[in-house]
Amino acid sequence: MKKIVVNGVDGNFGKLVVENVLKLVPKEELIFTAPRADRLEKYKRMGIETAVADFNSPKNLVDIYQNADKVLLISMPFVGEKRRRAHKNFVDACVKAHVGQVIYTSVLSAGNPFNPSIENADHGYTEAIIQNTDLDYIILRNSLFAEAFITDYFRAVEGNESSIEKNMGDGRVWFISRRDAALSAACALNNDLLHRSVLNINGCEPFTYQDFLDVANEVTGNKISYVRKTDDELYEYFDSIGVPRNTDGDFSKSPIKATSEGMVTFGTTVREGYLDVPVSDFVKLTGHHQITVKYMFEHEKDFQLGDRHPTE
Repeated sequence: MKKIVVNGVDGNFGKLVVENVLKLVPKEELIFTAPRADRLEKYKRMGIETAVADFNSPKNLVDIYQNADKVLLISMPFVGEKRRRAHKNFVDACVKAHVGQVIYTSVLSAGNPFNPSIENADHGYTEAIIQNTDLDYIILRNSLFAEAFITDYFRAVEGNESSIEKNMGDGRVWFISRRDAALSAACALNNDLLHRSVLNINGCEPFTYQDFLDVANEVTGNKISYVRKTDDELYEYFDSIGVPRNTDGDFSKSPIKATSEGMVTFGTTVREGYLDVPVSDFVKLTGHHQITVKYMFEHEKDFQLGDRHPTE
């Protein structure tokens, strides 16, 4: 019998992976982990093996992953040295535990050293340390999640704002739904044919931010306009409304559950063309077509970002 470990099942992304993997893999083969025991009770009642995973404790991870066939690492919900340290602990543990294959959720163009996204350093680092071991792997390079932009659109609508400020210029991005990205992760956990593979998990069509707003306005009947900003101007705007610069900040009063560093540098990445990657492996991996941006706006209650779930 196989042993397949899914980390971070308490998070927004992890919960969606769970929904999909339970349709693909017998529950007797699964181990679900979270940083706290109370977040696993639901799955224990379903008869699924669970474990509390402490990414600051490599020995704890080795014990959980011992001889696992596959282990999924969903990128940690914080940025910088803390995330890189946790990811290295994960990779080291997988090596010591003789894991068969690692699945990692990365981002498009993570292997490009010129990619200006603040997130890119962490993802590129993690990809590199995985690839410089003897571990087998599937790296899933996800495009930007449409849910973040849909949630931001409706924030503006509910706030009676007439415009949204972005620094994306006229750069293009192939938005993917978080639901589709989670389906990709579940399918990778059930795939025995891919080895040491890097896949682009991309949407079905490219959008400038103006294109995105055109679809949003057409579906909803609103008239939100796009105001192009420089990076510095956008930082000033986010500072003025209380959005934290990084994941160590206070999100309790922020109208946006994301960091300004992440949003601004991703905007730069889009503007400079790093996310205009027309190649997608989504259909080949999952056997499904991507959810369109129009469909997501037509069913917007199912495509919201949700609350942050920071993990220590």
